[in-house]
Amino acid sequence: MNKSDITRQIKSIAAELGFSFCGISKAGFLEEESPRLEEWLKHGYAGTMNYLNENFDKRLDPRLLVEGAKSVVSLMYNYFPENDLAERADLKIAKYAYGEDYHVVVKDKLKIFLERIREKVGDVSGRAFVDSAPVHEHAWAAKSGLGWVGKNSLLLNRSAGSFFFLAELIIDLELEYDGPIKDYCGTCTACMDACPTDAIVEPYVVDGSKCISYFTIELKDEIPVEQKGKFENWIFGCDICQDVCPWNRFSKSHNEQRFNPHPDLEKMKINNWKEITDEVFQKLFKKSAVKRTKFLGLKRNIEFVTK
Repeated sequence: MNKSDITRQIKSIAAELGFSFCGISKAGFLEEESPRLEEWLKHGYAGTMNYLNENFDKRLDPRLLVEGAKSVVSLMYNYFPENDLAERADLKIAKYAYGEDYHVVVKDKLKIFLERIREKVGDVSGRAFVDSAPVHEHAWAAKSGLGWVGKNSLLLNRSAGSFFFLAELIIDLELEYDGPIKDYCGTCTACMDACPTDAIVEPYVVDGSKCISYFTIELKDEIPVEQKGKFENWIFGCDICQDVCPWNRFSKSHNEQRFNPHPDLEKMKINNWKEITDEVFQKLFKKSAVKRTKFLGLKRNIEFVTK
């Protein structure tokens, strides 16, 4: 098969496995991103997320992560739920955490993806990534035309909005490459206007250390008292800047059974949350990304928004 045929095969396999979009870029150094990332880190916008300061070079050049890398295959996997629990819930968790941990679900898909490519093409060397290594995924997704990076720093897609996971295969195959698309944010500032903690400090720049998701997931210390009353009842993650984005009117519900919430999650009222035990936590979030904050972390978040 020639380069064109292999590229078509790869995109066809991606669609069969349920990925909404697949775009491909030539592996190399992300020259434009380098000064932006350096500046962002210098401002302290990473907060206590020290891992973002590590592997700076690898984050910008996938050839340092995967020997012989020639292509970055960027993929999009939808997680928009049929029922938005936050619309009726007293306390809210981000939509991406309703069901099973996306790291596991999407990684399972990527393993099959790589196997299928090898079946079609032969010996292919590479690695799969789902938000689990120093891969600048938004930059690669934008470079390969999956969408553009919006003013809230998330990837936006004209037909799917932003409620999706990004994933990558970095492989040693030379393929046909896609290109970026234009920015369709225009003059809209809905995400900036809606953020209750003013985390979007300027268009396209988010101070991660002010984000509700950071406070409720990444921060292990006490939440700063000056943030009291600003969380709008979010206890794990936050969807505010996505919920107000006009492009998310095009979001369609996912077809992934593993992303469906535990039935008891829909029944949780404010008193259930306030009285949650470790046993209930383990049952509700057995395979969920919510386990990242641990039981005591979630209790801290609940107390912060209810006391």
